Order: sequence, then structure tokens, then C-alpha cells
Amino acid sequence: MKELLLSLLAGIMIGIVFKFMKLPLPAPPVLAGIVGIFGVYFGGQIADWIKTLF
Repeated sequence: MKELLLSLLAGIMIGIVFKFMKLPLPAPPVLAGIVGIFGVYFGGQIADWIKTLF
């Protein structure tokens, strides 16, 4: 839980800094970003599953 709060806090701080500097946010569009995160997670899970098979 501590890691989640720290990552959320870091993300909020980065968002604030980027907005004050009038830069685009360093994040993909909302839906594409969420799908990408799930893809990375499931890819790691599949790789672990393949390693156990062989």
C-alpha cells in the first residue's frame, strides 16, 4: 500500500510541475495507457508461466 501511495504522490507532483512549465503531460491517452499497463502486467505473468513450463 505504501508503494501505491508513493507512486500516486510522485505522479501528482510530476503532473503539477509539467502543468506549471506548460509542457504536455508525459502520459498516453487515458484508455490507451490503462490498456498498455494491463498488457505489460499480463505479459510478465505469461512469461513467468512459460518459464515454469520449460
